Amino acid sequence: MALRSFGKDPETNGDHCPTVWLDEERREFVFQGWKASDALQAECRETGPIPDSEAVVRLPARMAQQIREALDAADGSAVR
Repeated sequence: MALRSFGKDPETNGDHCPTVWLDEERREFVFQGWKASDALQAECRETGPIPDSEAVVRLPARMAQQIREALDAADGSAVR
């Protein structure tokens, strides 16, 4: 696996915080975020089940820049 980091939540201390990566080999995004509450998971399940192999996590909107950079890298438009 070749994970490329795009950054952590800019408003945290750099430890135990949401993070965005791109797995360049598998062409998949990897997110570390806050665990979803039972209430949020229930609301998400209104659109369909959440398989045991999947999880709902929360990322702050202030991480939009890191997510955009990962998206650009995934579609090949980012300059390394």
